[in-house]
Amino acid sequence: MNDRETTIEGSESHDRILIVDDEPSMRTALMESVRRLGYEVQGAIDGSDALERVTRFRPWLVITDLKMPRITGLDLIKDIKARAPQTVIVLMTAYGTVETAVDAMKFGASDYLLKPFSMDLLERVITNLKEGRDLESPGTSTAVEGRAILTQDPGMIRLLSTVEGVAASQATVLINGESGTGKELLARFIHTRSPRAHRPFIAVNCAALPDGLLESELFGHERGAFTGAMMKKIGKFEMAHTGTILLDEISEMNLGLQAKLLRVLQEREVDRIGGRDPVAVNIRVIATTNRNLYREVEQGRFREDLYYRLNVFPITVPPLRERPADIALLARHFTGASAVRNGVAQPALSEAAVAHLQTLPWKGNVRELENVMERGVLLAGQGTILPMHLPEARQDQAAPASPAPAAAPAPVNGSLWEMERELIFKTLSRVKDNRTHAAKELGISIRTLRNKLREYRETELPLTMSEN
Repeated sequence: MNDRETTIEGSESHDRILIVDDEPSMRTALMESVRRLGYEVQGAIDGSDALERVTRFRPWLVITDLKMPRITGLDLIKDIKARAPQTVIVLMTAYGTVETAVDAMKFGASDYLLKPFSMDLLERVITNLKEGRDLESPGTSTAVEGRAILTQDPGMIRLLSTVEGVAASQATVLINGESGTGKELLARFIHTRSPRAHRPFIAVNCAALPDGLLESELFGHERGAFTGAMMKKIGKFEMAHTGTILLDEISEMNLGLQAKLLRVLQEREVDRIGGRDPVAVNIRVIATTNRNLYREVEQGRFREDLYYRLNVFPITVPPLRERPADIALLARHFTGASAVRNGVAQPALSEAAVAHLQTLPWKGNVRELENVMERGVLLAGQGTILPMHLPEARQDQAAPASPAPAAAPAPVNGSLWEMERELIFKTLSRVKDNRTHAAKELGISIRTLRNKLREYRETELPLTMSEN
């Protein structure tokens, strides 16, 4: 692979990444991995070569090794920041210590990778940094913010205004809300508007890991601390040093780990498993829960002292069913996003479909709505999203439905064709076989309805409806 690849004509600097490593095999592997992510990439053999390429190649991101001849990684960070302050830098090293990471951040690095690391981790780091960089760009900030938290509900607007104020502080924030309401997005919203916005944001899902593994993930461990601990591991609290750590679904943490977490919040230092000396950390803590934490305290499942440590600034995110004004707004947003993601033309969303969405209970909240709209985009194809492309209202939430006509038995295998046929028959029954009214309610033309009925007639389904 050629380290001196020419710049693609017309490419922009935000597509370019520079890899700096004096070890050819490592440099080549990293370049290939980055290229597969869709970026234009060049490689530099040392710090001096890197400085020349920063001037000519103008990358948005530089990923550099620490130990190199002539110029070290830390010195390179300082030199790049002096020449091109907007360049994002990630430091790689096999000689990782917290002190090195702190120095790298102090000189201007945005992140820190401890060798050996997986290509999946590298991809996540690049993606997170790219999203953070886009957020800072004046031309794209509205779009990124809209994707994260899109609302026209007065209550949510007031909530975001309040959050803007607390973001600038160092206060611990406890976010309450049902699953799928966007608690993690709100946590990221707080981080990006805080003085720590250019520092790490580390999210830990306390419900996704078993207790033993969660302790190691949060606090780290020393080599030989337990069977299988072949090397020292830096925990999430240390990774979040100078930045923000999100403890997602903290109510799932067991009482033993809660005690250790309490010490971190009180003393601002971490005890690694098997370690002798505590490690100081400078972090902001945001926690989320979908349960009533005080009720958990009353039932003995959550420490009361930890509850008060976390509940410095509580925020409750309202469920989607309490934000009816947002349903159509978010549905159209997710329709567009899904069309782009799946490489299809964006279908229109019929008024009948919007009205149908308003009748659903949304127990899965915004996450459920996103999934429903992706399904609607795929089912609608090149046409308009209609109620038939959306889930039916649940019986405990919807008004009693009219009896289905005899010609429209319940679908046996749940195919799209059968669901579409059933909806058309139900609509025709409800409007007493008036095709004009049925077509209007379905959001389709009378001609399309005629064609559908002709298709059903050809399958030998009995039709007795009069055309009005």
